[in-house]
Parts: sequence; structure tokens; C-alpha cells
Amino acid sequence: MRILGIDPGYAIVGWGVLDYHNTRFSVVDYGAILTEAGTPFNERLEQIYDESCRIMRYFHPESMAIEKLFYNTNAKTVIDVGQARGALVLAAQKCGLSIAEYTPLQVKQSVVGYGRAEKKQVQEMTRLILNLPKIPKPDDTADALAIAICHGHAGGSLFGGGKIDPSRIRQGI
Repeated sequence: MRILGIDPGYAIVGWGVLDYHNTRFSVVDYGAILTEAGTPFNERLEQIYDESCRIMRYFHPESMAIEKLFYNTNAKTVIDVGQARGALVLAAQKCGLSIAEYTPLQVKQSVVGYGRAEKKQVQEMTRLILNLPKIPKPDDTADALAIAICHGHAGGSLFGGGKIDPSRIRQGI
């Protein structure tokens, strides 16, 4: 199974592509989509959509695993990230990928074995699981790889309950 992991954002979208076979991961590629501050927000969303479509078409993943949003303290930030996340989900839908979403707690539990793990613990375990020489930068890229690992571990299990039911997505007008 080829998995595209996504850590959504509007300034930085972390992404990572992993192959998962017989309980083993192999890294295909990873990186970040960067949008420049000061660029009109609608243009940033377009960049995110276009670049994510390019990544999906180039690597041909079967599924996209994306982090669920959680509200912290800044409502504007969560709304903007939500819009960027929508562009990413739309890109995956248009490219024919199955889509799964996971909470940060699920990702931590899957990668570290402890749902309250610190960010650095998750990044180090991601590095170890993928046999990487160092933790990928920016942090959003390491987070995207962790989300992809979570999806690989969740495949076929009850833990994979984060999948978006396609019947709940309204078909185009």
C-alpha cells in the first residue's frame, strides 16, 4: 500500500509518501509545500491544491492520511487551516485516493505507544521506524510521516475508524 501522509497548514503543509508491505515501511519521498506570507489567502489555497495534486499524480498513492483539526486558542488560525485542509481533501478526492483522518492522540498512540507523547518523542520514533539518519525538517514533514505510519498501522484494524465515509461526501453538481 502506498500512503500519502499530510500535516495540514496554510504556511507549511508537510507531506510524506511511504510504501507499507508486510508490516514494513519504506520511504518514497517527503517534503513540504510552502506558501509565502503576504500572498493573498485564496492564492495560497490554490498553491496548496495545485502542489498537492502534483504530488498525488507523481507518486500515485492509494490513500491519503490527514490529521484531524483540533481547536486550540486561535479561532482564525483553525479556520484558515481548515480551509487549507479542505483544499487537500478535495485534491485527494479528485485524484481518486481513499481518505483517512486521525487525531493527534491516535497518531501518538500508533507511533510511540502513548497518546500523550511529546512531539520530539513522536519525531524520534518516526525516524527510527523509517530508519532515517535524522529527523526530517521542517517539523511538519516529520509529522506527515508519522500520520502515514499511523495509517499503515491502522489499515484493516478497528483503529482505522478515522476513514471518511465516501457516501457522506455529496457528489458534484
